[in-house]
Amino acid sequence: MNVVVRILLIAAIVVLGYLLVDSIMNPIRFNKERDRREEAIKERLINIRTAQVAFKSKYGRYTGSFDTLINFVKTDSFPLIYKEGAVTDEMIEEWGTRAEREALRRGLIVRDTSYTTVLDSIFTPDFPVDSLRYVPFSGATEFKMEADLVETASKVKVEVFEASVLNDVFLQGLDPQLIINYNILREKITGFPGMRVGNVKEPNNNAGNWEN
Repeated sequence: MNVVVRILLIAAIVVLGYLLVDSIMNPIRFNKERDRREEAIKERLINIRTAQVAFKSKYGRYTGSFDTLINFVKTDSFPLIYKEGAVTDEMIEEWGTRAEREALRRGLIVRDTSYTTVLDSIFTPDFPVDSLRYVPFSGATEFKMEADLVETASKVKVEVFEASVLNDVFLQGLDPQLIINYNILREKITGFPGMRVGNVKEPNNNAGNWEN
């Protein structure tokens, strides 16, 4: 066997060895990076849910607008009612339905209202509120968000919302075939090839599809 043939064989063995190792490592690298991105998506969706629940607690509904939701967190407030003292049975017996009003007038009980910002109540003062709308690892791509009123099987109307993003969006740049395989898997497990919180088709207590 001449030198040229030996060199070609060695080169072929090296290339085949590299391809073999790469075929093993590629799914491992994909899963590691996918998990990292999903954790960031999950955190963002949980924050959106927190803001939506706060919005509903004040306005009795969810919103499908990020502009409305972000403005609410940045500029709105919640009342804090301070109570000192309680209406007694004796007060009710003496003043009837006017008991609390009369007790307040006489200074026997104290009721006061102050306000705290939504931002301080549900996040922290330095929380990047404007980032709520954006999908991590996807530039300026925004989550899809909807709100609706749906009727349950028992004919009860329930306020619902949903915020979601497809795997194809936040996994962009990774192995295309592995993304396709993962989409098939997630579709089979959760019925959705991506990550979402809430559901506008049916009430699910605002659960994330990673929590199912």
